[in-house]
Amino acid sequence: MLCLGLMSGTSADGVDAVLARFDGAPERPNWTLLSHHHSPYPAALREELVRVGQGEPRPAAALLDLAEAVTEQQALAARGADPEQRAALIGCHGQTLWHRPPTRNRRGTSWQLLQAPLLAQLLARPVVHDFRAADLALGGQGAPLVPRADAALIGATDGWRGVLNLGGIANLTLIPPRCGPQRQEAVLGWDCGPANSLIDLAMEQFSDGQQLFDRDGAMAAAGRCGDAVIQRWLGEPYFQLSPPKSTGRECFGREDLKRRLRQLGAIPAADAVATLTGFSAAVVAQDLERIKAGRKVHLLELVVAGGGSRNPMLMRELQRRCRGLAVGRSEGVGVAAEAREALVFALLAWWHHRGHPGNAPAITGATREACLGVRVGPA
Repeated sequence: MLCLGLMSGTSADGVDAVLARFDGAPERPNWTLLSHHHSPYPAALREELVRVGQGEPRPAAALLDLAEAVTEQQALAARGADPEQRAALIGCHGQTLWHRPPTRNRRGTSWQLLQAPLLAQLLARPVVHDFRAADLALGGQGAPLVPRADAALIGATDGWRGVLNLGGIANLTLIPPRCGPQRQEAVLGWDCGPANSLIDLAMEQFSDGQQLFDRDGAMAAAGRCGDAVIQRWLGEPYFQLSPPKSTGRECFGREDLKRRLRQLGAIPAADAVATLTGFSAAVVAQDLERIKAGRKVHLLELVVAGGGSRNPMLMRELQRRCRGLAVGRSEGVGVAAEAREALVFALLAWWHHRGHPGNAPAITGATREACLGVRVGPA
């Protein structure tokens, strides 16, 4: 079955679309990535999404306009990946505006902006969307949703394999070995903390809006990383939580950046970006050390995907801090770094079609597995 996956992450830089073919057993499908297309958001739309994602209030009419604009951009990306309209089904994540994990006294919720019936009408095909709601209703975090899909798409190796996505947020998947005493362990996964979110916002601020990310890690390479302040930051409450845990721009956005820059004091911009880059790697390294000590999970390799995998300084910091690990990009296991999350939502749509569960209680904390997503068709 041909499925189209659409994904726009926390960075809100645009929409990644993939066309993929799936068949066979849902838990370990045969799959082929047929095309990948990235459609950037117009600058004004991206800026508005970032502002609303920081909690800036907007009237209802403006939010409706924003949802319509996002939906039209999703359709544009879909046509770029599938110009001949070959896909039978579309899986669309939508654009996250706000994510609130559950607490002891309050259920969790998550808002992915999309007008799914409009998207189905624009593309003249059924759309599966709202993938997080069922897991949240079952008491889960609603995130991350990629680990179970990672295990299906990438598979196991002779030891524990880590898959790290460096989007706006860094999230981890840990896949048990295919042989040995730990082969029956559950797939693990969680959100570590910021990946590109703080770096991107800092670059935008320091360049007066002329640079939206640290291209090739050039700014970080020109600065000095402040390891002492990173160690203090690693003691903050979120980084002390044990999985399941999830987060987003509402925690690691502009206000958080302002606080950290105040703590850094009057240092060169390059030093600030270098420190934020080291921090993004350090939150991952700390989590891996804890899971190693607590659950005896010893990784053989760390496979890195997402836009941050193209930042040489961030990759270098990961290699430096994750001692003893082979750190490489996801292309080495057959998955293009920028296509990986869109491919996941194509798979989740196919799983919805097959009635196969897409979440994992060991990852999200939900009370049980569930088939994820809501299907709508064109009028």
